[in-house]
Order: sequence, then C-alpha cells, then structure tokens
Amino acid sequence: MIRPYSGDDKTKLVQLLQLNTPKYFHESEEQDFIEYLDQHVQHYFVVEQAGVILASGGINYVENGRIARISWDLVHPNYQGQGIGRELTQYRIDLIKENSAVEKIVVRTTQLVYKFYQKLGFELVETRKDFWAKGFDLYQMELPVKRS
Repeated sequence: MIRPYSGDDKTKLVQLLQLNTPKYFHESEEQDFIEYLDQHVQHYFVVEQAGVILASGGINYVENGRIARISWDLVHPNYQGQGIGRELTQYRIDLIKENSAVEKIVVRTTQLVYKFYQKLGFELVETRKDFWAKGFDLYQMELPVKRS
C-alpha cells in the first residue's frame, strides 16, 4: 500500500493538495509543492489503493543527515481520520530510525494539525504567526531519535 513516489504521480498529488486547500493549505503553497516535487524530493512516499492515491508524505535530511524532516503530508479528505496518515507517518519514522546518523525528526506544520503529530510523540518547540500565509501559523515540532 505504501510505495515510493514516481514522477507519474505528480498530477494526482497536486490534485490531492488542491483537495486540502484552503482547509489545511493556503493556495499560494501549490507552487511550493510543485517545486518540492520537481527539485527537492529526497524520499517521498504514496499510499495507493486500487489506483487511487489516498495519502503522501516525504522525508528530507538536513545538517549533514543529523536531522530528518517529515515533509508535505497529504491525506485525501475522504480518507482522513481512518489511520492512513498515522500509518504513513509511522512508516517514515521507522525508516528514519534505521539511519544511525539521524539524531532528531522535525516537522514544520500548522496550528490546524499539530495535535496529530503530538499524538505520535512530537513536542512543540516553536510557533510563528502567519508563517506560511495569513491564518497559517508555523508549529515546529521535534521528536528525538532513540535507539534501542
């Protein structure tokens, strides 16, 4: 059900973003998402069922791989609240933990969904009003990587 992103997914992913706009994303973020898919994807994953993309989300590494960023999480509105986003996020967390260089996981989100990440153990470290666009505040969260 979870697979790596392919360039063939781009149009469907932009449509998925549009389905989540303006509730979770500002319309100005569409161009940023397209640029991300075209130029900044390191690891991006798609949840697909019967040819329909239900969710997507990425991982980007910064600071010489010491920090992993959860990026551009999208869930189709008809499938929100069914655990798909949680499954995809946990999949990425588990993948990140396999990389011994990573010390912490960061997610930069909004006031609209930060509680989702809080339930997964992320802690709020910073907020900035109207960061993404008017009415879309930055909620930066972190999860230390613990190894057994």
